Amino acid sequence: MTFTQEIIQQAWRKRNALFYWVLVPLSWLFALLTLLRRWAYRLGVLKSHQLPVPVIIVGNIHIGGSGKTPVVVWLVEQLKQQGYHPAVISRGYGGSAKLPTAVNANSNPKIVGDEPVLIANRCDCPIWVGADRARVGLELLKAHPDCNVIISDDGLQHYRLQRDMEIAVIDAENYLNNANLLPAGSLRESISRLQTVDAVIKNGQVSAEVHHPASVTNAYLMQLTGSEFYNLAKPTLKATAVDFKRKSIKALAGIGHPARFFEHLRQLGLNFSSSSFDDHHPFTALDLAKMECDVLLMTEKDAVKCKSFAKPHHWVLPIEAKIEGDLMQLVLQKMQNRKH
Repeated sequence: MTFTQEIIQQAWRKRNALFYWVLVPLSWLFALLTLLRRWAYRLGVLKSHQLPVPVIIVGNIHIGGSGKTPVVVWLVEQLKQQGYHPAVISRGYGGSAKLPTAVNANSNPKIVGDEPVLIANRCDCPIWVGADRARVGLELLKAHPDCNVIISDDGLQHYRLQRDMEIAVIDAENYLNNANLLPAGSLRESISRLQTVDAVIKNGQVSAEVHHPASVTNAYLMQLTGSEFYNLAKPTLKATAVDFKRKSIKALAGIGHPARFFEHLRQLGLNFSSSSFDDHHPFTALDLAKMECDVLLMTEKDAVKCKSFAKPHHWVLPIEAKIEGDLMQLVLQKMQNRKH
């Protein structure tokens, strides 16, 4: 995290700080520009592009992690079970690729981003990244003409790409911490934007006493589950929390909300010391060498950046999205509407 980013986030946490009130007028300007840009696409002043297959956007209105990637993996698996041939496109945040680029399980996260490589490790489907997602989608379809639905990992605000369905994923537990627009808060768009998407997925539980702004009709609860680890140096080797008893354990996380990962580990009965890093942190062998322990635990997102220097004591916890309700029925309905 840069010095400027740290100062801004401190202002978010301490709203009585002078710097915060300097940011508020800038957030009003950001809100105006965001609204004008959205209406420019809606009115056709700025041109948007429709792909020849249905497009499902999985995004959010906050910066930072909300649980989008597990939802993308879930959608790919569900659509394949329904007989579809899905593909995934992404900006490839954190990577250097600007032009349409194919991703596989061994791609360099520094080029294509860590989340696309994670998806490639989990999903047997085409995955492409690039700055212009409409162009990325077209190039992907040229290379994979059998693909009949595209999932965009993020891109809710990428209005250049037309979409058949919008799914917003929110961190339900921390959602109300800062409901201001950038740069006075973490919102990319107003909370009212959630009233216009087709479905809202709430990651985690919300206190019953709190009126949640995402109380929309098509809201679905999601829990992230996982209890079996795999060894990063030898992925076929599996383990559970019981196997780590009486060992010194450390855990690292360079994700949007490291506390959620650490709490998950505690729920599995593990005692450990934790180290948090910035989201998308470019891990090095030195980062991990400093963490002396018998067992070092990490997320899948972090693991794709540590694979090249994995050690036998490095373990990864894959997670699965469990989504309540009939979200897939809504997805299939939206796709059928496109055919008509």
